Amino acid sequence: MKYEFHPEAELEVLEVAARYEAEVRGLGLQFGEEVERVIELLLDGPDLGAPVDSDIRHFVLRRFPFSVIYVVVGEFLYILAVAHGSRVPGYWLSRLRQRR
Repeated sequence: MKYEFHPEAELEVLEVAARYEAEVRGLGLQFGEEVERVIELLLDGPDLGAPVDSDIRHFVLRRFPFSVIYVVVGEFLYILAVAHGSRVPGYWLSRLRQRR
């Protein structure tokens, strides 16, 4: 299975990592590693995430208050967002429409 970030999701990861790194040296790197760990889990078991609706799932990061929001299309994992838990739910829905 392969994966791809929506461009805005990739930007979210970079911005959050930079913010964490500015707060505590090394924390941004740890955030990026946690996102990578979750993606590796999802590549092996794409059904691990909890359903958001019929084809969208999310998986909560262990150490950070973020979720990886994704869809699976065949053998492809498409990451729509890396969303903070306090964000308005579904803010990333337009990204799904852009993908399809």
